[in-house]
Amino acid sequence: MDGVILAAGAGTRMGPLTDHRPKPLLPVAGRPLIEHVLDTAVAYVDRFVIVVGFHGAQVEAAIGDSYRDTPVTYVVQSTQVGTADALVSATGQVDPPCLVLNGDIIIEASVIGELVSSEPPGLVGTRVGNPEEYGVLSVDGTRLTGIIEKPTEPPSDLINAGAYLVDEALLERMREVDESERGEYELTDAIERGVSEGVTVTVVAYDGFWLDVGYPWDLLTATEHHLEQLGHSISGSVAESVSIDGPVVIEEGASVLPETVLSGPVLIKSGATVGPHAYVRDGAVIGTDARVGHAVEVKHSLLMEGATASHLSYLGDSIIGMDVNLGAGTTTANLRHDGEHVRVPIKGALRDTGRRKFGVILGDGVKTGINTSLNAGVILASESMTKPGAVVLKGDDTGGAFK
Repeated sequence: MDGVILAAGAGTRMGPLTDHRPKPLLPVAGRPLIEHVLDTAVAYVDRFVIVVGFHGAQVEAAIGDSYRDTPVTYVVQSTQVGTADALVSATGQVDPPCLVLNGDIIIEASVIGELVSSEPPGLVGTRVGNPEEYGVLSVDGTRLTGIIEKPTEPPSDLINAGAYLVDEALLERMREVDESERGEYELTDAIERGVSEGVTVTVVAYDGFWLDVGYPWDLLTATEHHLEQLGHSISGSVAESVSIDGPVVIEEGASVLPETVLSGPVLIKSGATVGPHAYVRDGAVIGTDARVGHAVEVKHSLLMEGATASHLSYLGDSIIGMDVNLGAGTTTANLRHDGEHVRVPIKGALRDTGRRKFGVILGDGVKTGINTSLNAGVILASESMTKPGAVVLKGDDTGGAFK
């Protein structure tokens, strides 16, 4: 069976983290998001067909022509105008029935096994607390009776989880769907049309961990989930005076310098340097060739490749892009004093993170001056800078500091 991964979108809600890379290559627990998607399906497919678009060459370079000994083929969706169009782009490469997965979901492999064992067409349904943000399913037993996209008053909390078993008839309907109100050609519209014509579409119920990685803070949630399975492995260089507690992975080529405290789960990637006198804890991932220096505390944050915090800084619940350089004394806030959820400016509007604790999002190449203070929910655009002593309260993805 072919496994089709839909990974062509630009990921605009992930800005500025997707300025220089496609969303499928954003890191989750130290690995590209798309690798976690491939892992869920690799036991059930004979070949992957990955539909790429935005920065697609980067995906091809990262994954190559095979994944865990399973061949990989690429199809380019030249214009990203919906999931149905993406599958139509791949029809010359795909033999139905086939498994189709959205390229930005975290889901357990066991339910994919149930899906591919069912009669096509089918999809996975799961229950969430915010169904108004997804396609809400109506069912009669295990039979789908309707899909409503992002209803203001959802009839239930059962939503489309982004995993499908597609047959030839459904592929044909995708060629015929009309443009949606969002200006896209939707896979779910093809399914809805089949249901209206009396086609039996099976809904496989799923109650395990599920996440649609749609916003930057979802990278933290996905990382939390995967770090729960983190083992304990020390392959890098670790000074004798380093204190290690809990599950900690230090990859070969990483260095942890004297008097550093690591309180797991913590992942330190190859080439990274931590310490001396650093404190890294509670779900932190220090990326390849990143630097966490003297008296720097990192808590529940992602530092991407080449990011540097060399002196006297605090990073809490934050996402730090590639090659960021934090001046000495840069401090992030990660808590609202009123106890409300932190809100973040995304595409010109404030978005509730659902998190009482959330810090900042720094695009690639950001540079902060010494003693910069960044308020909870601040975004700094890629390559932006702050002046020494700056207090940034409302930075956003359009350029929160100055260039």
